[in-house]
Amino acid sequence: MSSRTTSSAWFKGVIDVLESEGLDTGAIMAAAEIDPAVLRDPDARLPTEKMSRLWRAAAEISGDPNVGLASALVPKPGNFDIVGYAMLSSKNLRAALQSFSRHMRLVSDAAEVTLEDRGENVLVRFDLYGGREPLPRQRIEFDLLTLLTFCRWVSGRLIQPVSLWMQPPEPADAKPLAATFQCPLLFESDFNALIFARLDLDAPLPSCNPSVAELHDKLLQERLAAYDGAGTSLKVRKQIARSLATGEPRREAVAQALNMSDRTLRRRLEDEGVTFEQLLDATRCDLAQHYLARPTMTIAEAAYLLGFSEPGAFNRACRRWFEAPPGQVRDQLVARGKNGLNATA
Repeated sequence: MSSRTTSSAWFKGVIDVLESEGLDTGAIMAAAEIDPAVLRDPDARLPTEKMSRLWRAAAEISGDPNVGLASALVPKPGNFDIVGYAMLSSKNLRAALQSFSRHMRLVSDAAEVTLEDRGENVLVRFDLYGGREPLPRQRIEFDLLTLLTFCRWVSGRLIQPVSLWMQPPEPADAKPLAATFQCPLLFESDFNALIFARLDLDAPLPSCNPSVAELHDKLLQERLAAYDGAGTSLKVRKQIARSLATGEPRREAVAQALNMSDRTLRRRLEDEGVTFEQLLDATRCDLAQHYLARPTMTIAEAAYLLGFSEPGAFNRACRRWFEAPPGQVRDQLVARGKNGLNATA
């Protein structure tokens, strides 16, 4: 499978929240073309595109552009899969978030969390990839709010972020967002992030248990080994993403970077039902939307970072991926971000 995916545990957490808001989740799943049987399969994973469709359908069916800020949000470790229980037993929030970052792909390989110290603060960056579907603002807001709420729940304290950085443009009405996160908001940022005070992240957690943390870490390593053993395509996509800025990567070079022969790489990808060319195209599509959503990045810069030799090739690729040229895709992303609901092409 060339698409990035999200675990059924996280999907179930989303459905639980929408149901608690009194929404018709059956109709929402039907509109997003998601089989409800996924909720009963703990090993199932949904393509990232369907998670975006789910949030778009939730906003449209509810008529509420702020549905991602569901007031009944109650975090559960189970929604984070086993990663959530490992976070609970960590010594502090910094260690919990670092654990989340290392094991994120068990919850979703469509998202990445990274921590960066900035003086008295710590920036927790959240990158989300939507594949061939534009990322709804509601999905980004929900994921960031879930992460914040989980941190508050684990610590037993009403931690206030120093600020919230959002990649989408400022919505028509930003008051609900400001009231929910209760911190200064920065829109049209190059990436999404929560900024915390270092003191908040380094304070001991009441649920800290070193022996339990060690047990969870062993279980996570076993799960990761099983997941990665069947996930050569994910490793290839990450290597492609790292290499694109220097030009279009070749399969032989990626195989060498992954310490395997070109023949072995080709065989493993065949076993997973994908080709290197499909993964290259899917990775570029992911990053194209990510770059075009950045207001400070020019289309020429995006084309360069995606490894295209000239803008015309990027233009043709965008028309194939999104049925629109890069400039129009950017306009659509901006419109969706401001309106909250689905904007027509």
